Amino acid sequence: MFKKTYDVRVEFGRESLVVNESSIIIGVISAPENNKANIEIIKRLARHFKLPHQNVRIIRGLKSRKKLVEITIFG
Repeated sequence: MFKKTYDVRVEFGRESLVVNESSIIIGVISAPENNKANIEIIKRLARHFKLPHQNVRIIRGLKSRKKLVEITIFG
């Protein structure tokens, strides 16, 4: 099992995704209410890394544009 953490910066109003060594800039369309934006972030990152969404977890910054995300890879 391998875990990697990324600093994530969120931009609203457009879809985009830029992944670097230790950071991600992601643009989301969903509004930051009722956890919709966080759910979109998790789903898009899981799709990008070709993992189930259960392997992507926001560990800091649930209500912030700056987040810390953990990606778990098995195998």
